Amino acid sequence: MRPADELELLPMSDGGDGFGEVMGRLFQARLRSVKTINAAHQPVRANWWWEPRQKLAIIEAARVIGLAMLPPGKFHPFQLDTFGLGCVLDEAARAGARHCLIGIGGSATNDAGFGLARALGWKFLDGQGMELEQWWQLTTLARVMAPRKILKLPITVAVDVANPLLGPRGCTRVYGPQKGITPEDVPLAEQCLQRLKTVLARQLGLAHARTPGAGAAGGLGFGLLTFAGARARSGFEIFAEAADLEERIRRSTLVITGEGAVDRQTRMGKGVGQVIRLCRELNVPCVTLAGTVAAETKAADAEASVFALTDLTSLKLARSRPQYYLERLAAKVAGLDRAWAVIGLPQADEVSAKVNPQRNGN
Repeated sequence: MRPADELELLPMSDGGDGFGEVMGRLFQARLRSVKTINAAHQPVRANWWWEPRQKLAIIEAARVIGLAMLPPGKFHPFQLDTFGLGCVLDEAARAGARHCLIGIGGSATNDAGFGLARALGWKFLDGQGMELEQWWQLTTLARVMAPRKILKLPITVAVDVANPLLGPRGCTRVYGPQKGITPEDVPLAEQCLQRLKTVLARQLGLAHARTPGAGAAGGLGFGLLTFAGARARSGFEIFAEAADLEERIRRSTLVITGEGAVDRQTRMGKGVGQVIRLCRELNVPCVTLAGTVAAETKAADAEASVFALTDLTSLKLARSRPQYYLERLAAKVAGLDRAWAVIGLPQADEVSAKVNPQRNGN
């Protein structure tokens, strides 16, 4: 027991799962819901948040087209798209929103916003003038038709990564595997998105493929920039401003944060990586508890205060009983002389620390 400690909980999301609830709480927004479809075009009722004074709509893509909403392995990414999210955007516009804040992480899709665009009235035609209805058909794309009525809703996209649409750091190669895209699928997926990029740039002058964050959420960042006139911004920055995070960290003695996996993606703009960076800049000790930690991360001196559930058990057991092993990992870290030496504090039983745990919404 450490009765002298002051504990401050701050749930965090940088644009993925949990974004709507976290930001809705910070903005004191009201919960709403709308009938739409998930990434597999199955009927769902999706929550979104409404702040009436500012007429601000807060939308979480993961609540609509999220990977966690689908049974594992049942659908291939070529069968999934972002159409249902377009329906939620349309609902927000009908409600009179003057601004929309949308977090796009956690999606099951890799369609570069193709489905979203179709929901908003865009049409994609092949060389014969036939309309394309699935994104894997985009290799035959010849022409894009914009809707007569363009969505007039200022949108800020909270992105949790800075990846471009295409290439080695693009959405297909970096995030596709966790959604079910195999090495054999990569050439077709890249050809589809490359064709979409080429036709849009040539025909309409819309060239957002290299914009940081275009590759977020399977290219949904690109889709919102292109088809909805959105602007991209770091989801972590949006959260940090709303939560006054810098001041919270500055007045803390120790920050504890966590993520499912700490790896190279953590450094690509994701929230936990940004918390670690901010703590370092403010000279505030930080401990990170993760499900797994990549080998290259463990080897880096700067990440010596990162600890994994897999330090205690197998990956299979860590996934099946995360709460059980997280409690034991926390207890072990609290008792490690090495951990306290790394973060520059006396051993746990000699310090009355102000502890600020943060829970990642990814």
